[in-house]
Amino acid sequence: MELRELALEAARVAQDAGKHALNDQMLPRDFSPIDPAQHDYNEGLEIERRISRFILNRLGYIDAFDGDWDERPEQSQPGQRYWCVGGIDGVINYSRSMAEWAIPISLFEFNEMGHADPILGVVHAPALNLTYLAARRQGAIRIRKTPIGEKREKIIPSTNAHLDGSVVGFGMSHRPAESKRALDVVAAIAGRPADIKRIGPASLDLCKVADGTYDAYFEPHLHSWDVPAMSAGAVVIWEAEGRFRQWNGDGVHWRGENDVVASNGLIADELRPILEQHLRRSDEE
Repeated sequence: MELRELALEAARVAQDAGKHALNDQMLPRDFSPIDPAQHDYNEGLEIERRISRFILNRLGYIDAFDGDWDERPEQSQPGQRYWCVGGIDGVINYSRSMAEWAIPISLFEFNEMGHADPILGVVHAPALNLTYLAARRQGAIRIRKTPIGEKREKIIPSTNAHLDGSVVGFGMSHRPAESKRALDVVAAIAGRPADIKRIGPASLDLCKVADGTYDAYFEPHLHSWDVPAMSAGAVVIWEAEGRFRQWNGDGVHWRGENDVVASNGLIADELRPILEQHLRRSDEE
């Protein structure tokens, strides 16, 4: 199956999963306190686990490839492919009945050097009636559900060439040291962008750069559990011809921690020196 067709099939799976998740979101919810000492905020949310299992099962009927990214062996061979599924990205938004949450799906492929990169990405936002999808060398599209049916459109980033007057999104975790670095960058650029937004989740923020809603987005210290969101959004922004890197300009490491920045490519040179001033110190690694 060609990658473009495979992306469309994966998008249908994400949309079906989204229907189940959206129905559950509309049910009365127990707002029990969240324990910040947990590994992450997804722990204990049963819908998260059910959605992941549903998606992986459905993808297996389309093409199981070599399995699940989280269960891949230590060493993989060139050409091997693994599905990377994140369940719900933006679980706090989801649990508080906000619309900004998404279901990300990506497909990783190992190259001859033993390095894996995502080659397909789907980000579906059920409550917003939006689906973004992209595949390697196939471009990126946005599907919007309208009263008269689905509308598919090719997406490209904005053409704003300067940080001044731009719209920038950012993300941060609940961990004090990580969130402080994000807020330090916000303080450093304050007054230059027309607006700086904190909405999330990461996958959807990346897609908002891809379609020109934001001119840039940054977030410090994305973790291994953020890989499904990052990788799905990365393919969308790359195929839309945007830029997605680490704060120091290096490529993203899919096995490690990352300070990430996405942009339309035009304002990256203005943003990068500011981000580099707030890179992690060696004792924070």
